[in-house]
Amino acid sequence: MTTTREFDTDLPSVRQIQNFIRNGQEVELKLMTGDILTGKARWQDANCLCLVDAYDQPTLIWHQAIAFIKPRV
Repeated sequence: MTTTREFDTDLPSVRQIQNFIRNGQEVELKLMTGDILTGKARWQDANCLCLVDAYDQPTLIWHQAIAFIKPRV
């Protein structure tokens, strides 16, 4: 049996990531494993976020694997 999560665009966290995407903001993303990834968020859905690195390589990351996301300054 498959369960589908609803993508709630009213959530502040979803809106913040959408702002990062819209503005082309580079972000730092820390995974639950402690690994840190940097790049630009390209898109997100109810389950995943796509992060594109400096070499234009996309990485698909499941939301539950993310510890935090913050803008790079």
